[in-house]
Amino acid sequence: MGNYIIETEELALRELTMNDFLPWHQILSDQETMQFYPRVFDMDKTRSWIDWNVDNYRKYGFGLWAIILKDTNQFIGDCGITMQNIYGDGNLFSEIGYHVDKRFWCKGYASQAAKACLRYAFENTDFNEIFCYQKWTNVPSKKVAEKIGMLLRKEYSDEKNTKTSVYSITRTEFYAMT
Repeated sequence: MGNYIIETEELALRELTMNDFLPWHQILSDQETMQFYPRVFDMDKTRSWIDWNVDNYRKYGFGLWAIILKDTNQFIGDCGITMQNIYGDGNLFSEIGYHVDKRFWCKGYASQAAKACLRYAFENTDFNEIFCYQKWTNVPSKKVAEKIGMLLRKEYSDEKNTKTSVYSITRTEFYAMT
């Protein structure tokens, strides 16, 4: 189908580009979509988000990828792997992240994309554990982590989220599940 990195039955994931700017900004500037972030993204923040991912592709060979609905070729969000300072101690860990246009919530797309990215991570990297972390009140994100087989490993207090929930799955756990 195109220059896709990952394909599922319904979705195709490819690198984000500045051509995605307008639909991406529409998603990231939406108050409801961004309710678990400190604030919605302005145009500069959206631009820097795309630039950050393009830099991640060069640096790591992965990042957050555009999620495309295969039947309509519509851009509906992002999902992928980034290196994150999950515990706030300066150490970077591999994390699956996702953001989906609210018009496409509750259709299983975030879980489908996240599970495909998890498989990609274990098949294409040496990571022995993949994480997912979020503000403790972000129940939809926690549910996606659980649906793809991750377990709650830790919750800790922090300034940014009040409390952060950390989920993960090890390579061994992933392959035992599949």
